[in-house]
Amino acid sequence: MADGSSNSKSNTLIHHPTNIKGGWHAAIFIIFVEFAERFAYQGLASNLIQYLTNVLNEPITQAAKDVNTWVGASSLFPLLGGFIADSYLGRFNTILLSSLIYLVGMIFLTLSVSVLKHKLLFYLALYVLAIGDGGHKPCVQTFAADQFDEDTPEEKDAKSSFFNWWYLGIVAGSTASVFVVIYLQDNVGWGVGLGVLAGVLALALALFLLGIKRYRKERPAGSPFTRLAQVLVAAARKWRVQVTPSHGNYCYDEEEHHEPHHLHVQHKVHTLLHTHQYRFLDKAAIIDEVDAKRKTRDPWSLCSVTQVEEVKLVLRLIPIWLSCLMFTVVQAQVHTFFIKQGATMVRSLGPHFQVPPASLQGLVGVTILFAVPFYDRVFVPLARKFTGKPTGITVLQRIGVGLFLSILNMVVSALVEAKRVDVAREHGLIDDPKAVLPISIWWMLPQYMITGISDAFTIVGLQELFYDQMPEALRSLGAAAYISIVGVGSFVGNIVIVVVEAITERAGEKWLGGNNLNRAHLDYFYWVLAGLSAVNLCVYVWLAMAYVYKKVDGGQTSDQQGSSHNKYRPGV
Repeated sequence: MADGSSNSKSNTLIHHPTNIKGGWHAAIFIIFVEFAERFAYQGLASNLIQYLTNVLNEPITQAAKDVNTWVGASSLFPLLGGFIADSYLGRFNTILLSSLIYLVGMIFLTLSVSVLKHKLLFYLALYVLAIGDGGHKPCVQTFAADQFDEDTPEEKDAKSSFFNWWYLGIVAGSTASVFVVIYLQDNVGWGVGLGVLAGVLALALALFLLGIKRYRKERPAGSPFTRLAQVLVAAARKWRVQVTPSHGNYCYDEEEHHEPHHLHVQHKVHTLLHTHQYRFLDKAAIIDEVDAKRKTRDPWSLCSVTQVEEVKLVLRLIPIWLSCLMFTVVQAQVHTFFIKQGATMVRSLGPHFQVPPASLQGLVGVTILFAVPFYDRVFVPLARKFTGKPTGITVLQRIGVGLFLSILNMVVSALVEAKRVDVAREHGLIDDPKAVLPISIWWMLPQYMITGISDAFTIVGLQELFYDQMPEALRSLGAAAYISIVGVGSFVGNIVIVVVEAITERAGEKWLGGNNLNRAHLDYFYWVLAGLSAVNLCVYVWLAMAYVYKKVDGGQTSDQQGSSHNKYRPGV
């Protein structure tokens, strides 16, 4: 069998002789593409509910469901896109193809609201955009991160803060879009607003192609699910084998010749240390009498410890993924009910300017623009003094802080909405849904700021977790999995709305019904979300405390057979 340590030193990336390849001067071109995609996506998603209610005349609740459904689809297609990128096309080709699809979708969307004015074409174009997003979202961040070589100390250090500054860049794109494009949509026309988005996408695609000679590219490694399936099959076939404390009869060798396509791609396989979770999978790595008699290893009967640990990595992330769904349900209120609340409030800035209600989402971006550098440059060094950890706090702790802030966000939102309804009642406007209430839209400032701070903790934390803790061959799918939290969370938000409507209608007074937000009991709905989020946080803390981080041996296969590899550190 091949020496496992040799494989741990191999590299997924195809290194070229010149040192111009990779690094920040390659990643910056990729950031331009992500900036444009975020600019386009946010410019559409942030104000979509206004188009559905004001132009297509949909009821508020139905429009909120339609927005959530589209956001959900846009966030689930990346699972397919990530699989295609990892298995067949590679990240660079997937980004290029999906960017073209995204641009075509935006052009059709622009035509549907201007020249053609066709509702069916509008919805068709929306979901063409969702398909384009499916290839774009899981690959761009991963492709940019791949420009930093983990085996080079200088680039590894640069990569340590990459996720913070990457997220800062895409927030800048989102924020610029919210302030500029939404104003054009509300005051000039939807055709002009969406046309600007199409132009920015075309420019970014051209810039991406300009940097083509600087990129470190990888070839697709074939289906990454094969290695995972082999572990499950091998463990099932050996279900009667007893797991022993001794690791002398475990297979540590990484043997790739049974999968010829892996030889072609120089696939990176870091040696992982054994952990005690999911011990039933360890049977796949035990060398029994049948395995010992074979001249060559049958990959569907005997797997390496590293291969087993890769499956464990995926299984450990599933509960964390599930426990973050409520966070995205809360965040979904920003581009649905928050906007309709703001539309009923005083939005004047001076005698001649009205703030578009959806533009307040830009405050989320502004908050993040300050919060991320503060976290990276102030909070982390300060926390490091107390915890001794290079990152200040663990990534799971970072996510947990954001989950707590999402609860606070709903509490504040409920109180502000109660105040808004009280003002409507005091001035006899409770039954006039189109009336502008004598209360400033800036009452909503705290909830937008809390949204931004919670994003800076949880979203960046999830990006890092699902990149770092996934097997290398599944990193595009890891990015897709993190993005899919938003998608599934949007569908969960729809389910919560439907359940709340059904229960309250049966009780005699339907919440969230009709077009009169003043009688929708939106503040009660926010309290429900706060309660669900609090329960969810308790579950998350329990899961995080039991979480085991990935432990890489660094190619020292001799260490695997000692006792040190049995030690693992809890997540929190």
